[in-house]
Amino acid sequence: MSPRKGILWFRNDLRLHDNEALLEALNHCEEIIPVYVFDTRLWNGKSSFGFPKMGEHRAQFTIESVLDLKKSLQQKGSDLIIRVGITEDEIFKIARKEKTSWVYCNRERTREEVDVQDALEAKLWTVGQEVRFTRGKMLLYTSDLPFPVTQTPDIFTQFRKEVEKIVPVRPPLSTENMTIPPLNVESEIGEIPSLAQFGINDPVKDPRSAFPYKGGETAALQHLEEYFWDKKLAESYKETRNELLGTDFSTKFSPWLANGCLSPKKIYQELSNFENKVKKNDSTYWIYFELLWRDFFRLMGKKHGDKIFLLEGPKAQENPDWEVNFAAFNQWAHGKTGIPFIDANMRELNLTGFMSNRGRQNVASFLVHDLGLNWKMGAEYFEYKLLDYDPCSNWCNWNYIAGVGSDPRENRVFNIAGQASKYDPDGTYVKTWLPELKALPEDKIHHPETLSAFEMEEYGVRLDVDYPSPMLDYH
Repeated sequence: MSPRKGILWFRNDLRLHDNEALLEALNHCEEIIPVYVFDTRLWNGKSSFGFPKMGEHRAQFTIESVLDLKKSLQQKGSDLIIRVGITEDEIFKIARKEKTSWVYCNRERTREEVDVQDALEAKLWTVGQEVRFTRGKMLLYTSDLPFPVTQTPDIFTQFRKEVEKIVPVRPPLSTENMTIPPLNVESEIGEIPSLAQFGINDPVKDPRSAFPYKGGETAALQHLEEYFWDKKLAESYKETRNELLGTDFSTKFSPWLANGCLSPKKIYQELSNFENKVKKNDSTYWIYFELLWRDFFRLMGKKHGDKIFLLEGPKAQENPDWEVNFAAFNQWAHGKTGIPFIDANMRELNLTGFMSNRGRQNVASFLVHDLGLNWKMGAEYFEYKLLDYDPCSNWCNWNYIAGVGSDPRENRVFNIAGQASKYDPDGTYVKTWLPELKALPEDKIHHPETLSAFEMEEYGVRLDVDYPSPMLDYH
């Protein structure tokens, strides 16, 4: 009698710990075939405004994450089959050749990912096989919520108040003592591709980066240990979270969460242990608070579906004045607006793939409310550039800033000059990313356009030569 075989399709869940699809496969199959597909529609794809869908920093981080997963599976006596192509076609080929019965995977909820899993499901039905979906993205289980997903409150504060006191966070699924059967297949294992195979350049490491870490579950768990136990940074998170420089001001969990190298339940488990053994305060609560925001945006994606990607958003509130102006957009995207706080943040993003949450809110607000540009241009550019790109978090955050999403305020407008003075009062952040302005004194660093001819000569900064004049008045 043939053994029961199942494919374990890894997607944005590149880990062994707390992996429901892995445990389901182990519980129902005698042989498991782990597979990862580099889908060319993503890796060679373009967004609607023509930006690449995969930038070099996220591409490198993803490859590192897949490589780490492969090593972890090999240490368990298995391996990871690698394919490059159209996901549903590649997995279907393996399923038919290996005569499997099921494909196990964590369900995704946004359009491009849903289309892939639906297409695979349709193909498998033709040969009597099926997809078995599990969950793995959220801190909370939707079945534990006091409301159906379709009735999730559209305002975060209301959502938080309804869940934080009554909905438990389940412990991570235990995988410590699991045994994975040896990989026994006729199919080729395949090799992890290089960036060059997709026409993507190798990213240049920047010593100024706030995220100098590698991709993968191993690096994620090491960072988790360091953050909570070696440096005990959780006890001061609320005070430091709006800072702009360095590796320690925020948790930096988001890139690993986006790729599924780190489970949110695992973070919560460490947080709870920290509160019990070291300290419980507003800072530790705020880490939980941020994890709830992430769940909220995922629920918004589930509830509103494709609406989060539309110009009018879930509110159906289109602004007829939003423009598509590539000249203005390129000044914003390349950090050449002439407004140092905006330019520094955008240059950090371009050079490292990372930007603080404070920076993201400011550059998004500037694009939408000061430049009056189509917010979807910014959302697609972030998809291209961000290490921690996640569809629901990215698009719902842009909905929020543009005033078309889940926010009681009509317009979330940031005063850029005020924000620069508050969060970079001495200009250290700006000088880090705009070295052409490093000689300017504190009272001029955020407003180089006020330099006199004498001061320009004194400080070696020529407007419109070394640094541009501001695109608009932002005082």
